[in-house]
Amino acid sequence: MMKNNARVYLRAIEDEDMESIYRSCQDEETLYMTGTRTSFTLDSIRESHQQFSQDPSRYDFAICSTATHEIIGDLAILDIDPDNHKAGFRIALHSRNNWNKGFGTEATQLALAFAFEDLQLNRLELEVYSHNVRGIKAYEKAGFKQEGTLRQSLYLNNSYSDEILMAMLREDYCSQLHAGVR
Repeated sequence: MMKNNARVYLRAIEDEDMESIYRSCQDEETLYMTGTRTSFTLDSIRESHQQFSQDPSRYDFAICSTATHEIIGDLAILDIDPDNHKAGFRIALHSRNNWNKGFGTEATQLALAFAFEDLQLNRLELEVYSHNVRGIKAYEKAGFKQEGTLRQSLYLNNSYSDEILMAMLREDYCSQLHAGVR
């Protein structure tokens, strides 16, 4: 399944994408923004991808540039709960060169269409740390709403950060479609 927008499209993650994912997992700012303490090797990335590809409760996608067809990021719809029609969401752009250019917003819009139209979910949720101001703004721009805060739930780099719970409901998504926001 390939979904596309003006500047990006989503496709299944392939073995050739592991290098880009690995490089993004070495970026200290990315690790800080996501609250990640784990060190990743290329082999551990490959092993994780193999496990994820066998997991029926998730879909992982490469975010690719329509201009170059190169991978610029990845995203996942995960922890799919069919009984409650909900799932989690995560996204990462692999290079700082692609930050603040709207690629993440376009990819998120494609993920929302997949979640609400193809998977027929009612709720897509995520967690983001309070120090990730750029991420919070991007999620709000995409239509996610803040629902709660786990105060000081992360201690990293000698400071505490709140964990902010955000979600989008099918009715929010449909409202955006009818308003022509997408």
